[in-house]
Amino acid sequence: MDETLTAAASAPPPPPLAAVNRPLFSAVLAFAVAQFLKLFTTWYKEKRWDSRRLLGSGGMPSSHSATVAALAMAIALEEGTGGSSFALAVILASIVMYDASGIRLHASRQAELLNQIVCELPPEHPVSSNHRPLRELLGHTPLQVCAGAVLGCLVSYLMRGST
Repeated sequence: MDETLTAAASAPPPPPLAAVNRPLFSAVLAFAVAQFLKLFTTWYKEKRWDSRRLLGSGGMPSSHSATVAALAMAIALEEGTGGSSFALAVILASIVMYDASGIRLHASRQAELLNQIVCELPPEHPVSSNHRPLRELLGHTPLQVCAGAVLGCLVSYLMRGST
């Protein structure tokens, strides 16, 4: 019985989450940092604090791009670039970044235009009375996507030595 207690007492403590799954931790951290930075980029651009930016999509930097870039970079740093995990992460990152700067950006522009059209309708028009404006901030400019990707890579690079 003493041997069992001694073995349990001498067992090393479990490693922290960052050491267990560094790619996952890096991706989540990059997402959180990007969302937090949106508070400051919104203030810089619009000269107002908007706490809704913490949870909203769109804006500078792209948190989606930061997340997938951090994931791909962390996998590259941990496992190398020759494995299928890295290939999968790069393809996922490419699709997400293309979607953010392409399809979602155009959906944002369409929502902005539709909101403007509905606002110009006469008050008696059935659409103008029951209209709730469409969300306009959905996508990202290429600069916002690139900034998010750089942020994600930076977060993963800085996390590489953490244990």
